[in-house]
Amino acid sequence: MKITEQIKQPILAEMELFEQKFHDSMTSKVALLNRITYFIVNRKGKQMRPMFVFLSAKMVSGGEVNERTYRGAAVIELIHTATLVHDDVVDDSNRRRGFFSVNALWKNKIAVLVGDYLLSKGLLLSIDNGDFDLLKIISVAVREMSEGELLQIEKARRLDITEDVYYEIIRQKTATLIAACCSLGACSVNPDNIEVVEKMRKFGELIGMAFQIKDDLFDYTDDAIGKPTGIDIKEQKMTLPLIYVLNHCTTKEKEWVINSIKNHNKDKKRVKEVIAFVKNNNGLSYAEEKMVQFQQEALLLIQDFPNSPYKQALTLMVNYVIERKK
Repeated sequence: MKITEQIKQPILAEMELFEQKFHDSMTSKVALLNRITYFIVNRKGKQMRPMFVFLSAKMVSGGEVNERTYRGAAVIELIHTATLVHDDVVDDSNRRRGFFSVNALWKNKIAVLVGDYLLSKGLLLSIDNGDFDLLKIISVAVREMSEGELLQIEKARRLDITEDVYYEIIRQKTATLIAACCSLGACSVNPDNIEVVEKMRKFGELIGMAFQIKDDLFDYTDDAIGKPTGIDIKEQKMTLPLIYVLNHCTTKEKEWVINSIKNHNKDKKRVKEVIAFVKNNNGLSYAEEKMVQFQQEALLLIQDFPNSPYKQALTLMVNYVIERKK
C-alpha cells in the first residue's frame, strides 16, 4: 500500500464525504464557472490539507468529527485552490500538476476572477454557518501567505536574504496554511481548548517548514518530480542550501555565485556549476539537517496525545513530508 493510502486509511469515510461536500461548495449559477471548477476538482492533488484537518480533529477528540470539520476542510481547500490559480497567473505558469493551468486554458483575466470566486466561496461558507473562530484562523493564513509572497519578491531583487528572513518567508508562504489546517481541525471539535488548538497550529507550522525545505532540496536533484532541476536558480529564488553556502564561502566565490544567478541564470552550464558548487559546499546536508530538526520538533508536540490510528497516521504524514520523492 502506498504511504499516502496508509495515511488516508483512518479517515477514508471522511475523505469520501468531503469530496462530495467540497464539490457542492464550488457550484455556481454561471456555466463557465462550473466548467472551470469541474476541471479543477478533477485534477486534484494528494489532498494533504484536508487530510491534516481530519486527522488533527480525530486525534485530539478521540475519533470525532462534525459538520464544522467538513466545512473547515472545504474552506481550506477552496482557499488553497484559489491561491494556486492566482500563483499560476503571478508566475506566468502554463502547467499545474502536469496539466494545463486555468490561466493557460482560459487566460489570466478569467483565472484571477475564478481565484477571487473560490476565495469568497470559502469565506462565505464560514460566515453563513457562524464559524467565526474558524474564519479567523483562515483569514490570518490568507494574510500571511500574501505577506510571505511579497517579502520574497522584495528580497529576491537584492539577493540578500539571511537565514532568518528565509524562515520567515517559508513560514508565511507555506507553513501558515498547514498550521491553519491542523489548528482548524482541532478547533472544529474542541473550540474551547485554546492550548490544544495552539499546539496543533505549531505542529502544522513545523511540518510546513520541513515540507518547504524538502521542496527546495528538489531543485538540486535530478529525479523526475514535476519541476526541472535548477528552476529556483533560474527564477532567482534564494533557498536554504544557497543561503547557507553564500554565508560560508569566500567573497570571491560569493561574487561569482551572485553574478551567476543575476546575469547567467538562463545559461544551463552555469546553472549546473552553481548547483555543483552548492552541493560541494555542504548546502544540501545543512538544509537536510534543518529539515529533520523541524520534523523532530513537530513529532515532540504530539507525543503526549493517546496512541490512536490518527496519531499514527499524522506521524506517518510528518515522515512522508521529508521522505517523499516528489
